[in-house]
Amino acid sequence: MTSPSTAPAVTALAPETLHTWIDQHEDLVVIDVRSAAEFESMHIRGSYNVPLPLLSEHTDELAARLGSRVVLVCQSGVRAEQARQRLAKAGIDTAYVLTGGAPGFVAAGGEVVKGKDRWDLERQVRLVAGSLVVLGLAGGKFVSPKIRTLAGVIGTGLTFSAATNTCAMGKAISAMPWNKATKEPTRESAILGLPVSTEVKEEAKAA
Repeated sequence: MTSPSTAPAVTALAPETLHTWIDQHEDLVVIDVRSAAEFESMHIRGSYNVPLPLLSEHTDELAARLGSRVVLVCQSGVRAEQARQRLAKAGIDTAYVLTGGAPGFVAAGGEVVKGKDRWDLERQVRLVAGSLVVLGLAGGKFVSPKIRTLAGVIGTGLTFSAATNTCAMGKAISAMPWNKATKEPTRESAILGLPVSTEVKEEAKAA
């Protein structure tokens, strides 16, 4: 089997493969880029929580600690792919994105740690967006036609979100009190708390 350091860039990783790597105690680091609250609700055992906004702010610092086998996890793969692109710009071009996210790993029989049950952020975004569209259509019919523009605004926002692979609504919702964890990650706890990979240590010794 070709090692990740010499194989062509592959971005998608099947949950079954990650399950095998973990069982075989492979040298890898699993980074969960969901919010701290989502991570607190359920996460892959042994993974590290570095929420996407924090990763984006300290990408170079994080990349300096990582080796060639990095697995990025979120709920569906969208945020993990954003994280992969940021790390690629910082020189980590061999990171994997877990297919199906954390739920896919659970379905594959992977071991997870469960805490307080919460709706994941992406589900909350769908609920809010759908509710605003329904409100706009209903308000346009029973109150004022002008309220229908709300549905158009939401539709435009979702289209822009898909085109740019970002989600302003998700960022706003993540700041709500119910989406706060007992302890929010910081640069010191999340970035500097990550172990330095064996590869990085060997490169440092060689230098």
